[in-house]
Amino acid sequence: MANTKRILMVVTNHTTITDDHKTGLWLEEFAVPYLVFKEKGYDVKVASIQGGEVPLDPRSINEKKPEWAKAEEELKSTARLSKEDAAGFDAIFLPGGHGTMFDFPDNETLQYVLQQFAEDGRVIGAVCHGPSGLVNVTYKDGTPLVKGKTVTAFTDEEEREVQLDKYMPFLLESTLRLRGANFVSGEKWTDFSVRDGNLVTGQNPQSSRSTAEKVIEAIENYGS
Repeated sequence: MANTKRILMVVTNHTTITDDHKTGLWLEEFAVPYLVFKEKGYDVKVASIQGGEVPLDPRSINEKKPEWAKAEEELKSTARLSKEDAAGFDAIFLPGGHGTMFDFPDNETLQYVLQQFAEDGRVIGAVCHGPSGLVNVTYKDGTPLVKGKTVTAFTDEEEREVQLDKYMPFLLESTLRLRGANFVSGEKWTDFSVRDGNLVTGQNPQSSRSTAEKVIEAIENYGS
């Protein structure tokens, strides 16, 4: 047997869209992949941008399932993401939630960690708003990480349907396209994920499991 694969899951700490609209991590997008990875026997480290307890989007708690309890426990006290996390993992996975739109794109540490994964050809996975962490990542030569890559994410249509488009710092689909990505999507609110080599992305919460499964597929093919 090969050595146990290690996954770094990075989640948001951002809590507010407007004064009366709270946000955070979308629970399903963390819990389902976390459990998929654990069932595979992988070692999972959970880190957040600031460390500590991770806020959950209140709307995602309404859909909570009993089997997610073990995963949710991991969110009570997370490590703060550091540049040291750029080494020692076979894959990185970014769950979504609208909070990521605010603290992922310009976080220097996350950008550094993702650049190292990209340079090494290690597996990068993200679902729903998680790909917001990819929009400003470049290779060391300045080429955008997503340029020429087939990706998906929470679509502009879905953003408008939940009526949060006007509160977002940017629209995720549009920005990924601007960075040169080949953006593809399925029907809104349906399971859709895509793997382009060692880059795996999923469209929405419904895509959480299939995205995680494609990450495993990529690790088994590309992982060290």
